[in-house]
Amino acid sequence: MNFGIVVGVDGSEAGRRALRWAATEAEARGGTVHAVIVWTWDGTGTFAPMATSPDEERERAETVLARDIAPIINDFPTITIAADVIEGRPARELTRAAREADLLAVGSHGHSHLHQAVLGSVSEECVRAATCPVVVVPAARAEAIAKPEALVSAR
Repeated sequence: MNFGIVVGVDGSEAGRRALRWAATEAEARGGTVHAVIVWTWDGTGTFAPMATSPDEERERAETVLARDIAPIINDFPTITIAADVIEGRPARELTRAAREADLLAVGSHGHSHLHQAVLGSVSEECVRAATCPVVVVPAARAEAIAKPEALVSAR
């Protein structure tokens, strides 16, 4: 039996950490990774503030995905890594892609401007909607917790 992990990629550091975690887990379990990037076109650009069309936004999503999976393919040559670029709402499309998966991995926070206290909105929605276990990979410690001395000096 093959252990399949779907992982959400969005070009953020947390997304890259989730992808690396998924590859490490797949390698340990003899499984596969399915990297998924979800884009949408609302005129503002998900991956590029200056995207001028849906085609350009999709191309930028493809570029982000290729950039983020390249080091993983290089570092984990023994695992199978599939990749998809999907248009839609991120949480809905990620949980849909993970319907048959053993696990869904996402970063705790991505590029959204509306961060929530503990989880980003996409990761929180995935936890609520997925039909498989969801692993939320936290941001790097320096990103996750502001240093107390930085808070004091900012006043």
